[in-house]
Amino acid sequence: MQTMEFKMKPQLHYGEDDCPITAPTGFPKEDELHFEIEMIDFFKAKVISDDLGVIKKVITEGKGWESPREPYEVKAWISAKTFDGKEIISRTQREPFFFTFGKSEVPKGLEMGIGTMAREEKAVIYVTSQYLTQSPFIPEVEGYEEVYFDVELAHFVQVRDMLGDGRLIKRRIQDGKGEFPMDCPLHDSLLRVHYKGMLLNEENRVFYDTRSDNNGEPLEFSSGEGLVPEGFEMCVRLMLPGEVALVTCPPDYAYDKFPRPANVPEGAHIQWEIELLGFEMPKDWTGMNFQSIMDDAEKIRSTGNRLFKEGKYELAKAKYDKVLREFNHVNPQDDEEGKVFVDTRNLLHLNVAACYLKMGECKKSIETCNKVLDVNPAHVKALYRRGMAYMEGGDFEEAKSDFQNMIKADKSSEPDARAALLKLKQKEQETKQKVQKQFRGLFDKKPGEIADVGAEDIKDKTVAKEPNKGEEGESDDNNSEDSNEVVEDVRQARWFSFWPSGRKLFSSLGLERCTIL
Repeated sequence: MQTMEFKMKPQLHYGEDDCPITAPTGFPKEDELHFEIEMIDFFKAKVISDDLGVIKKVITEGKGWESPREPYEVKAWISAKTFDGKEIISRTQREPFFFTFGKSEVPKGLEMGIGTMAREEKAVIYVTSQYLTQSPFIPEVEGYEEVYFDVELAHFVQVRDMLGDGRLIKRRIQDGKGEFPMDCPLHDSLLRVHYKGMLLNEENRVFYDTRSDNNGEPLEFSSGEGLVPEGFEMCVRLMLPGEVALVTCPPDYAYDKFPRPANVPEGAHIQWEIELLGFEMPKDWTGMNFQSIMDDAEKIRSTGNRLFKEGKYELAKAKYDKVLREFNHVNPQDDEEGKVFVDTRNLLHLNVAACYLKMGECKKSIETCNKVLDVNPAHVKALYRRGMAYMEGGDFEEAKSDFQNMIKADKSSEPDARAALLKLKQKEQETKQKVQKQFRGLFDKKPGEIADVGAEDIKDKTVAKEPNKGEEGESDDNNSEDSNEVVEDVRQARWFSFWPSGRKLFSSLGLERCTIL
C-alpha cells in the first residue's frame, strides 16, 4: 500500500467541465484542493462504453485472443447484484447460461462486456441503468441504477454467417488446433477432409459420407479450382486443422451450380458435417532459384488455363492474379532471366484480360492490355486482345486501329488481323441494322409526331397492314447507290436536329455499355 498527497486546481478535479462525478451541494469545487490518497489495490479494467456506462474488471485472464460476437453461441456462469450488494441472480442456483450473441437474450451492457472476454476469463462487469435492457436473463430491470455481473466465460461456439443474409452458416462443433485465422487454409492449398452430406428438407437424410462411401478415405482437393461446391470451400477455408464444423448451405452455393449427386434433388438445401484433417500450403518462393520459381508459376498458370477452358473465368483470373502478385517480389539476375520474366508477366496480363473479356468487363480488359502496351506498343497479342475488347464494347474505330497496327507491327499476324477486321465489319453492320430497326419510321415523322413513334411501332407489329391494290405486283427499281445517298443525306439532316434525344435513345439501347449486340 502507498499513500500520496495531491494538490489539484479546480479544472483538474470536480470543477472540470465534463467531470463524470457530481459534487455534493456546497462542495468547494471551484477551489484548489488537496487530496490524500491511499492505494489499497488495483486491477485491470476496460472501459466498454465511452460514457462509463459499462466497465469490465478483469479477475482472471482468459485463453486465446478470440472473443464472442454475433451470432456466436455462448455459455457462461453469471451472477448479479446491485450496487448496495443485493443479490439478483445467484450463480449457485443456475447452470451455465446459454445464449446466442446478438439476439438480445441478455441485457445490452452485459453482452457488450462479454463481447470483450476470452475463453475461461473471469470478470466483473459494471452496468448502469441505461444499458440494463429487458431480456430473458433478467426480465425485470426497473429500479436498478447499477448492476454488477460476476461472469465466467465457460465456452463459446464460433458461428459465422458467411454471406451476411443467414443463408450460409458455419457452426464450429469441435475446436481445431492453432490460432484463428492465421492457421486456416485461407490461401489456395491442398486440403484433406472427411465430410458427411445431408438433405435438410428430408429429415437430414445422409446422401454421402466419405467414411462409408469412399472406403474410409478422406476427400483430397485443391482449393481455388472449383472442385467442390462454393459454399463448402468458403467454409473450409475458415477452419483449423482438427476442427469439425456443421455447415448449412442454400442450393445456389451447394449443388445447383455444381455437378449434383444423383441422390440429391434440384434446389435442395444441404447440411455438411466437415472435419478438416489437414492441408498443405502452396510453395513459398522465398529462397527458391529463378528457374524453380518460373516452373511453379507455369504450373499455376496452366491450372488457370484449364479453369478458363472450363468456363470458370473468375477462378482462372484468381490464379493468374496470384502469380502476378508474387512476381512483385521476384528479381531476375540477368538479361536472359529478365526477358523470360517480362514475357511471362505479359502473358499473365493478357490471360487476365481474356478473363475480363469473357466476364463482360471490357473496360477492365482494355486497362489490363494497356499494362503490356504501355511498355511495348507493338505487342501483337496485346493489340489483338485490346482490339477485341474495343469491338465488344462498341468502340469500332479503336478496334480497327488496333487490328491495323497488328499488321504494321508484324506481317505474320496479317491473317489474324484480317479475320478480326472482317468480324469487326460484320459487327458494325449488325449494330447498324439493329439501330435502324429500332428507329424505323422515326425520321419520316414530323417533329410533333416523334413521341408517337413507339406506339405506332407497336401497332404496326400487332396489326397487319393490307397492301393497296395499286401496290400489288409493283417492283421497287429505285435501288441505285445515288438514290440511297440522297435518302441518307436527308436522314442525316433530320438526325442532327434530333441528336439530343437520339443520344438518350442510343444509351437506352445499351450502345454506350459493354454489351454484345
